[in-house]
Amino acid sequence: MQASKVLFWTSRPVSWVNTAYPFAAGYLLMGGGIDWRLIVGTLFFLIPYNLLMYGVNDVYDYESDIRNPRKGSVEGAITPKKYHPLILWSSFGSTIPFVVVLSVGASWASILALVAVLFFVVAYSLKGLRFKEIPFLDSITSSIHFVGPLVYAFTLVGSTDAGWIAALAFFAWGIGSQAFGAVQDVVPDREAGIRSIATILGARRTVRFAFLMYLLASVFVASIGGTIALVVAFVGLIYAENVWPYISVTDKKSGAARKGWRRFMWLNYIAGAVITICFMIPR
Repeated sequence: MQASKVLFWTSRPVSWVNTAYPFAAGYLLMGGGIDWRLIVGTLFFLIPYNLLMYGVNDVYDYESDIRNPRKGSVEGAITPKKYHPLILWSSFGSTIPFVVVLSVGASWASILALVAVLFFVVAYSLKGLRFKEIPFLDSITSSIHFVGPLVYAFTLVGSTDAGWIAALAFFAWGIGSQAFGAVQDVVPDREAGIRSIATILGARRTVRFAFLMYLLASVFVASIGGTIALVVAFVGLIYAENVWPYISVTDKKSGAARKGWRRFMWLNYIAGAVITICFMIPR
């Protein structure tokens, strides 16, 4: 029972939908049906994928996490070292069967896309790679974690030009989101000797960078054309509005951005609901 509880919280259940939804939405919107690939893929990106992503992160970020006041909550678990082998074995062990099943009858492009997505998930935190400690690559890699399932869906069922533009917008959104999330950790990260986009640029410039990425994402969506795209682009602007109060935040007061980050996590559900409704409207 305790092992299951540890794995459950390690997988960040509040974030499950953030990876499963892009895959399922991309698969269905681009012409895929309700078939075994949709079901297996959605289940994979719902739980095992998140366990791998956050499990590896929790294990290799343990020393810095215990110094971070926002950890030990829905924003990140602090798990005793005795559970680390369990987390790693479960993370990789639950991933492999899904990869094998999803590779059955798939094209080489789909297989390589899935492998690439998983590589970036692991490389973000794994000792020896630690992309999360390479400024700018940290934001890019983090964004791939979420846009990757969408792109993978495209490799299975194909995509339109509008679909790829939407993916590009999602990519910009993801970069901005990771950058803003790093702002609140400027002080503890510097104390722990961890490099990030925020520790290099500073809190103020990082927030402004995130703000610009959110605006860029909305511009990409609006460029698709049509009423629905404009509505979705407008919804995307709520993220820019969310970071605006911190546009001039100093490094010393960067912890104040945590309030905006917590709000960001719930905005995802609101934005996701609106976007879903928009795409359900007959065209």
